[in-house]
Amino acid sequence: MRRTERKTKRGRKPRQTTFVFRTWGGRREGAGRKPKRPGAVSHAKRPRLASRYPVHISLRVDDHLPSLRRPDLLEGIEGCLRVVRSVYNNFRVVHYSIQDHHLHLVVEASSRTALSRAMQGLNIRIAKRINKILGRKGTVFTDRYHETILRSPTQTRNGISYVLLNSRRHAAQSGMRFAPDWIDDGSSGRFFDGWRGLRVRPPPDEEPTVSEPQTWILSTGWRRLGLLPVDAVPGRLSRRGAR
Repeated sequence: MRRTERKTKRGRKPRQTTFVFRTWGGRREGAGRKPKRPGAVSHAKRPRLASRYPVHISLRVDDHLPSLRRPDLLEGIEGCLRVVRSVYNNFRVVHYSIQDHHLHLVVEASSRTALSRAMQGLNIRIAKRINKILGRKGTVFTDRYHETILRSPTQTRNGISYVLLNSRRHAAQSGMRFAPDWIDDGSSGRFFDGWRGLRVRPPPDEEPTVSEPQTWILSTGWRRLGLLPVDAVPGRLSRRGAR
């Protein structure tokens, strides 16, 4: 028996609806990559890193968090630095400064990959420690880290000064001054042997939070320009990332 085709009232065959499949979900409110806030660190590919150059790192945390210089948070962050010191053999934190809502580090790494992996591990470790101390969950670091590769003795000396004396810089901006021999206890200044006319003596029972430098430029090169005055107020280090 021959199959009869169904027809419409007008005798026409029904026309099949054509579906247009989109390759994207359409324009939706809030969709897509969010615009960068002013001063945000670019997500462009970072340059190659030679192991002979140290790096100045800046990390910023959420402004809604309490000051990182609060004693329990300060102790927690330094505890993370001690762990990192014992975990990595291709990455070293040589100098650091912990400010209210940002951290400065001077580090050495054997390669770009070693730096990226170590910084990722350090960020996660610090974020978990801060959240645990504060009894909270959520984001701690608001942006990827900003970096400046220190390629010369002069740039390296300026970088060390900027990091270790960062509290004096902030105080000067607020019209305050510290005693000439004051050393920031939120920094690695108490382990630094490059102060001009000042020999520091960290507590003998305190485990160091930093490692000895291995690169020539960070161990010897910058010293040829003179040791650092402990009462200096550093200027602006770079156009972006430094605060």
